[in-house]
Amino acid sequence: FGEAYKRIDPTASLAQIFLYEFKDKGITVNSTNDEVLDVIKEETESAIDRSYQILRTRIDRFGVAQPNIQKLEGSGRILVELPGIKDPKRVRKLLQGTAQLEFWETYNFNEIAQHFEEANARLAELEKAIETEEVAENETVAEEGEDLALLNQMTAEDSLKKAQTEALEEFQKNNPLYAVLQPSFYTNANGMMVPAETARVGVALVKDTANVNRMLKKVSNIFPRNLRFAWSVKPNKSDNGAEYIDLVALKANKDNKCSLGGEVITDARQDYDQNGRVQVDMQMNSEGAKIWKRLTGDNIGRQIAVVLDNYVYSYPVVNDEIPGGRSQISGGDMTVEEAQDLANILKAGKLPAPARVLEENVVGPSLGQEAITSGFWSFIIAFCLVLLYMLFFYSKAGLAADIALLVNIVFFFGVIASFGTVLTLPGIAGIVLTLGMAVDSNVIIFERIKEEVAAGKGLRLAVTDGFKAAYSAILDGQITTFLTGLILFEFGTGPVQGFATTLMIGICTSLFTSIFITRLILEGWLAKNKDIKFSTDMTRDFMKHVNFDFIKFRKTAFIIAGAMILVSAVSLCTLKLNLGIDFKGGRNYVIRFDKEVNDNQVREALANIDAFKAESEVPVVKTFGPANQVKVTTKYMVDSEDPDVDSQIQELLYGALKDFYTGDVTYQQFSSDDVSIGIMSSQKVGGTIADDVTRKAFLAVAFSLVVIFVYIAIRFKRWQYGVSSIIALTHDTIIVIGMYSLLYSVMPFSMEVDQSFIAAVLTIIGYSINNTVVIFDRVRENVALYPKKSWYEKINHGVSSTLMRSINTSGTTLVVLLAIFIFGGETIRGFVFALLVGILAGTFSSIFIAPPFAYILFKGKQEDEKLTAELEAKKK
Repeated sequence: FGEAYKRIDPTASLAQIFLYEFKDKGITVNSTNDEVLDVIKEETESAIDRSYQILRTRIDRFGVAQPNIQKLEGSGRILVELPGIKDPKRVRKLLQGTAQLEFWETYNFNEIAQHFEEANARLAELEKAIETEEVAENETVAEEGEDLALLNQMTAEDSLKKAQTEALEEFQKNNPLYAVLQPSFYTNANGMMVPAETARVGVALVKDTANVNRMLKKVSNIFPRNLRFAWSVKPNKSDNGAEYIDLVALKANKDNKCSLGGEVITDARQDYDQNGRVQVDMQMNSEGAKIWKRLTGDNIGRQIAVVLDNYVYSYPVVNDEIPGGRSQISGGDMTVEEAQDLANILKAGKLPAPARVLEENVVGPSLGQEAITSGFWSFIIAFCLVLLYMLFFYSKAGLAADIALLVNIVFFFGVIASFGTVLTLPGIAGIVLTLGMAVDSNVIIFERIKEEVAAGKGLRLAVTDGFKAAYSAILDGQITTFLTGLILFEFGTGPVQGFATTLMIGICTSLFTSIFITRLILEGWLAKNKDIKFSTDMTRDFMKHVNFDFIKFRKTAFIIAGAMILVSAVSLCTLKLNLGIDFKGGRNYVIRFDKEVNDNQVREALANIDAFKAESEVPVVKTFGPANQVKVTTKYMVDSEDPDVDSQIQELLYGALKDFYTGDVTYQQFSSDDVSIGIMSSQKVGGTIADDVTRKAFLAVAFSLVVIFVYIAIRFKRWQYGVSSIIALTHDTIIVIGMYSLLYSVMPFSMEVDQSFIAAVLTIIGYSINNTVVIFDRVRENVALYPKKSWYEKINHGVSSTLMRSINTSGTTLVVLLAIFIFGGETIRGFVFALLVGILAGTFSSIFIAPPFAYILFKGKQEDEKLTAELEAKKK
């Protein structure tokens, strides 16, 4: 705002605009623009903090079991999770209601009736002054209609109807305002039409309220400057079923505001009046009670309007002065539920700024339970597989790693519980993925110990030196992955932040347990003179004598990588990506039927809905999981703020799809009160947050690559290591994105590009850089230990000596991911597929792309030729 204001007028002063608003904040006429902007920032942060506290208070009084509410730092957003809610519409109203309660003095209609007469006459003049071709065409049509009627021998009844129509048209032409707003005139005892002594200036059909507002705005200069208009909160039905709503005249005070604000309310509760009607009792503080006493005393015999969020709830006549600060809100035919919610909002206070629902997820109990069950079993299976994997490869040392892993799990869930972290599906995936990566540090340590033993050292010394030698590789690898998680947390929202949180916590706990707990166990066994084996008979010589020339293979590796990148690029340019609603906004509905359905038939049924046709909105329909379940995606009215839109869309879906069920399905069953069929879950992402997600996704990926390059370049003191790593990571990212583009129409599961996909890409970056850093750490060590060896030998040895670690870490991670992919459920399968592709691509690039590129950037061939020449010269 400050920058935009400066561009428009560099010399203009913000203090002139905000002086009155922020005079109590130290702003004077001499305040600089920067000082004013600092106050605005402070007020904004304060508003968000107060909104957070008010929402928490409202939710606590709503009576939800184990609610979760989190302030998403730096985003101006608040995450609210309410398990067990049956009425999302009620929750939206509770969260979005600003509770701007106001008490207004009123004008009586007889005091301003003359202004309405003038306004009506002025509007008639304006209407007559507008001559358009459309009017002429209408007259022509009317004449043609008359001729046609004459040809059909009009009856007397037809003539009467025509006369009435013409009279109505003439009245509307001469009285445009009174044609849509029935003014509060009544017939007195003398038979004369006179204005009534009431704050209700008139009534209008609900459908005409927007037209009335437009007309009154057009002639606003006719009315008193302190006059405000507000509609009553609920319409009244006439005998013929038409809905009418009252228009009330409010009178502003000398400051052009209401006479009393709702901030003076200290308590509110739902009650009943003497006639048994629902009302809300309010109690004011001492200051409010004093003003209320004076206000009611000055308006005896007149009406005071109780206005909430610009709607009049009641405007009773004041019979006596009201001391003590107690009053009521009644009228509008409030239900008990509405009165309870209103009382809760008033007690909690008004929101300092309007709250808008930007993103919404509603998960039905059946789908939610299925996700929990599948997530739990994928965790158990993956955990057992990792334990068995370590025992299979490392024998008794693997048992020490398994014990450390068990301790890690205890620490991990303890930290999550203490932080109050919410476990989303991506969060559960983060836990399971942590299991695969948790053994990485132990693998590095065990491989180092085996090398020390092979060098002829005793077991005690080999364990000590193995841990020392492994520290740098472990720390560098885990720190780079942690940095990726940190970036993910900063740029992500909702479930992505949950994933990043679990990933970072998992890195910290696994780092501690693998280094401290594993060493404690090994040294405890050594103190008891127990024999420790670091391999089984089957794995003792596994990849021990690998003599592969990785540098020589670089041309073939580059061709393979280039071909994959080319395929990915072509796919991205032609097929593009299947963008989810996180990136384009919209609503998702997962709908389950009681029989198998064809998604094309479902799509055709939805395409025939008139409301969708009117906006050229054809919903996207895809099978989601089993053959009796589909996901429907639509952008229909996604930016509407009307809380009833969701219900309207669900009714449209029900009307189009109810015939696809074998039995009779009611709307209540379809809208997920039933746990076995109907709408299993819904998700809404507004256009604002979709644009924000897109921007942050690009920033997250780009920023993570920059941070990793800077860290590696500084840590390894050679920029070549950083550039080689970034090349490998770029390779991994392009291939994962390309495969999503190439296969999304082929795979039998959802492959939408959403926030979870971005989380997967960043996780792959963190995982791949971990592999690459371990290899480069060994290369750096070789450079220091063997200055006389060629770059060719040092890099090849670095890759070969860490190959066992690369295979084992990738193996455990892939085993874990396969368990999630098979048992984790449909909602997470696309996310895991991206990780599977990424792990394979990352392992390939860490071994076959990054080291050869480092060799090229270090000018290894030229350096080796110089070294060979120097050695030959010394021999001579």
